[in-house]
Amino acid sequence: MAALRLLSLLIMLPLFLAISAHSQFFYPHPSSGGGPGLQVHRKLREPKLPAGIPIPNTSAGKPSSTTHDHFKSPDQVDKNQENPASPETAFKGLWELFSNDSGANAMHINILPNSKVIMYDAIAFHMSTIKLPNGECIPFKDERSGFELQDCWAHAVEFDIDTAKIRPLKVEWDLWCSSGGLAADGTLVGTGGWLNGSRTVRYMRPCLDCDWKEYQTALADLRWYATQATLANGGFILVGGRRSFSYEYVPREGDSNSKAINFPFLNETTDLDENNLYPFVHLSTDGNVFIFANHRSVLLNTQTNTIVRELPVLDGGSRNYPASGMSALLPIKLHHVQNPELIPVEVIVCGGAKPEAYGLAQKGNFTQALQDCNRLQITNPDAKWIKETMPSSRVMGDMLILPNGDLLILNGAKIGTAAWYSADDPNFTPVLYSPDKPQDQRFMELAPATIPRMYHSASSLLPDGKVLVGGSNPNAGYNFTAKYPTEMRIEKFSPPYLDPALAIKRPEILVESSEASLLYGKMFSVQFKSNEALVTKEDIMVTMYAPPFTTHGFSMNQRLIELVHVDVVKVSGGSHQVNVTAPPTGMVAPPGFYLLFVVHRGLPSKGMWVQIK
Repeated sequence: MAALRLLSLLIMLPLFLAISAHSQFFYPHPSSGGGPGLQVHRKLREPKLPAGIPIPNTSAGKPSSTTHDHFKSPDQVDKNQENPASPETAFKGLWELFSNDSGANAMHINILPNSKVIMYDAIAFHMSTIKLPNGECIPFKDERSGFELQDCWAHAVEFDIDTAKIRPLKVEWDLWCSSGGLAADGTLVGTGGWLNGSRTVRYMRPCLDCDWKEYQTALADLRWYATQATLANGGFILVGGRRSFSYEYVPREGDSNSKAINFPFLNETTDLDENNLYPFVHLSTDGNVFIFANHRSVLLNTQTNTIVRELPVLDGGSRNYPASGMSALLPIKLHHVQNPELIPVEVIVCGGAKPEAYGLAQKGNFTQALQDCNRLQITNPDAKWIKETMPSSRVMGDMLILPNGDLLILNGAKIGTAAWYSADDPNFTPVLYSPDKPQDQRFMELAPATIPRMYHSASSLLPDGKVLVGGSNPNAGYNFTAKYPTEMRIEKFSPPYLDPALAIKRPEILVESSEASLLYGKMFSVQFKSNEALVTKEDIMVTMYAPPFTTHGFSMNQRLIELVHVDVVKVSGGSHQVNVTAPPTGMVAPPGFYLLFVVHRGLPSKGMWVQIK
């Protein structure tokens, strides 16, 4: 067996050395669909690919230890509607090394409602740092030599956020650069990937000893670098992917799609370097789906499969892979709503790169990443982009919404783009963005990290309010000696609201005395403890957070909802009860599991899992 493994490594080595860049495997291919971009694509020649890297049929070592009112801009909001102010703190956050070895590189990450985190990377290189259990191996055919070999490594793991214990998971169809999200029952539904995984739908349920269940031919089109978004009914739309200028709806488990829906918008927004992969897709509060690709965006009606509105062009550069900016919905503020038929919501898009940056990076010329942040109220037909400037430029960063409504921006680089070997100058400094503050006071730089988190990094908000940070692998395979090595270490970052000096002021949810099963539009109650002598309704905010699927700088399905609470009453001693109204519809909060937080003057409790249906 040892001899066989050695032979496998010797055979695969030339393949790894031959691959020059992840993004050079495939370029956009002429499509039968129309659109302004078609003329450009017909002039583009297919690159000569390294030996042993097949083109899909388009027809088918160890690391070392160590809400404002509709039609109003944000600055016009009634100040009495702002979130309760946080206590003053000079604490800029804290980094802690939590694990030296994640087993599989954290290219993709999602926390499940059992508070276990699922992490996975690619199968293509048949490497990781943890073996499949019980000596199991998966046979594969080496495309270069034609030999039948065995892959005994696990490429996905279940990670315990309290103990750092990892459990290897078995996956057979390559989930490299795939997409995903949580279904209404808490199951992680993963879609697409590379080569034999490009039309796969896979399921990981949140139960003891569960493993992946895969359906290799469930999708109609190839979904590599596609985006998956949750819809109001709890289903999923799957948008884009390389050579896939289309979208489709994820079928029920065991079913298969026979045809995708042509989407010329994706053909129109691609360019010589693509710059429109992993499009930003968000469910709006009116039920339409916001889709942003490169520098343009539309609202798609998924009932009629028609574009209902094209939104203003965002100037300044490209925002999607490989330019790889960041995007999120700003918190949905139900307590600000004047008209329940029209719940305003804003999108934010930050960072990215110039359209030509990827092509220049392939020649060793790393250009400055973009430094702007841009907001657009997508429910306002007359809205315009509002531009701000971040403290530093950033490409392929992560953007997470925190329980108190602030946003955390971290990871990435200051120059270059996403893809293998295409960036430099890591951006170590996280930034806190407070969307309700005056425009010139919204950014605050936090404590810098020490580990570069470059291409293939990811992060996840945890129930205790910390942020799990992992990944980084801009290499063709697992390489622990490169300038930016394959990074297996997992960190936790504590945002400013976790200032130890403020710990005594944080509320604590009494889970056993609180309601965890919610019905749309219905009242429910949450009990919590507080050491404050006086707790008023005005000091409390209750939020629901949809835990996202994060990969390649985009957190799919992420949303934070600030709920309407009727009153806060004292129960006994330091215990209080807040009576809250659940979100009105699935357009505001798709059915499923959320982390619920009680926030007292900007300080969030630990989250409690709730389910709405």
